[in-house]
Amino acid sequence: MFESILNISGGTFSALGEIVCMITAIVLGSIVALVHTVNNRYSNNFLMTIIIFPLLIQVVIAMINGNIGTALAVGGAFSLIRFRSMQGNSRELISIFFAMTIGLALGVGQVIFACIFTIVGAILLLILTKINLGNNDNIRRLTIVIPEDLDYDEVFKEEFKKYLTKNILLECKTINLGSLYELEYEVTLKNKIKTKDFLDAIRVKNGNLKVCLTNPIIGDNIL
Repeated sequence: MFESILNISGGTFSALGEIVCMITAIVLGSIVALVHTVNNRYSNNFLMTIIIFPLLIQVVIAMINGNIGTALAVGGAFSLIRFRSMQGNSRELISIFFAMTIGLALGVGQVIFACIFTIVGAILLLILTKINLGNNDNIRRLTIVIPEDLDYDEVFKEEFKKYLTKNILLECKTINLGSLYELEYEVTLKNKIKTKDFLDAIRVKNGNLKVCLTNPIIGDNIL
């Protein structure tokens, strides 16, 4: 359906076609990087990686000169470079494989297919980001310190029922030579509640010891 602009028969390829593919790789990589910046955490280094990644994959596959099986293997090896450092979250992984797929398509001269794929993928990602699919802004991490004589299974039931729709005890450990318990929960707040009222209610029960309410840990989204 889509024809390659490269002539890879006989062990040769079009120099002009290759230049077009390289320029297209940079442009499409830049589009992927821009899409990644929408409502997402990112660094300048990561954006530069996304921009240059399709070009690297495209050049490697072109140099392999039409051996698609070997090209895919080498392209996969390139994609592993990212994971030798800090793990990425799910959004970063999507952007990496998005850029990698563009490079694979351009490596065999499928410029039109790469452009269509980039447009469709970018629109889909923007739509999913806009509607916040699967996102729940009310999820929090709750840490509470209580005296050892309190029954943590029962003491906060009333407050949890009033202010939360869901609570899961993730960790319970002793601190301060066993005189205190530190409890860590994943909780989902009810809509339109005041977090100060919730924390004040907890403080009344735990004797004004430490109470900490934070956003979910970023690492929870790591794949």
